[in-house]
Amino acid sequence: MSGDKFDKICSAILSCQKCPLGKTRTRAVPGEGDKKTALMFIGEAPGADEDAQGRPFVGRAGQLLTKILESVQISRDEVYITNILKCRPPNNRTPLPEEMEACRDYVLGQIECIKPKFIGALGSVPTKFLLGDGIGNISKIRGNWFDFNENIKVMPLFHPSYLLRNPSKEPGSPKHQMWGDIKKIKQAFVEASK
Repeated sequence: MSGDKFDKICSAILSCQKCPLGKTRTRAVPGEGDKKTALMFIGEAPGADEDAQGRPFVGRAGQLLTKILESVQISRDEVYITNILKCRPPNNRTPLPEEMEACRDYVLGQIECIKPKFIGALGSVPTKFLLGDGIGNISKIRGNWFDFNENIKVMPLFHPSYLLRNPSKEPGSPKHQMWGDIKKIKQAFVEASK
């Protein structure tokens, strides 16, 4: 049953006109990956490459995300990757509250169908969407587990585009912190798969 519901959600995303982004996008980007996974990654919104291809995280930030996952032996095929917004905001600006509200049921529906045990929230937008505005600054809370509901843990993570802007790998740098965070996620993912 959940497979049918999931397909309906993706179909609705592809034809969605709930907000003005439906008129400016090239393609909607529902997400991709394993629909039965214990691990989801949720980003902010599609960028230009994602809008052109209809796939999440395929541009420079997406290539870095793939490398980060591969560094701990996680394949993109083993997880589900999506964004809060399913359409690209003009010039990659931060999503507006009404745009996130228009996509809310899609994101929550995807989570409900997949039933992940863990979600990696890539950046402050998905972190606040999932955990509330009062959660705090991502640089202070990243790498910690928070309850999304009784069955799902969320770990705020730096967005890969932030890591591209801060390329240092020195101890204490964002890239160094991300390495520690992704290892925690890998450990949880392995435990959940046993």
